[in-house]
Amino acid sequence: MGRAEALHSRQIALAWLLAQKPWIVPIPGTTQMAHMLENTGAAAVRFTQPEIAELNASVAAIKVEGARLPEMVQAMSGVEAAPKN
Repeated sequence: MGRAEALHSRQIALAWLLAQKPWIVPIPGTTQMAHMLENTGAAAVRFTQPEIAELNASVAAIKVEGARLPEMVQAMSGVEAAPKN
């Protein structure tokens, strides 16, 4: 992505999430005003279709390992969706 140098990685990540579906609203947390202002800049980022394809390919190449939560927390959470049949 040629313009990546002009954006912070968190802006790219947030803008990519925003580009996925109109109902996806990322809620980043921060304790620093400067980071919050940078985060809000992600709303102005518009990716081209080739950029979206490049980002999607990069994300798809990441091998996810391990559980989302520790087993004990998972057992008490009750937040997981039922398995798809």
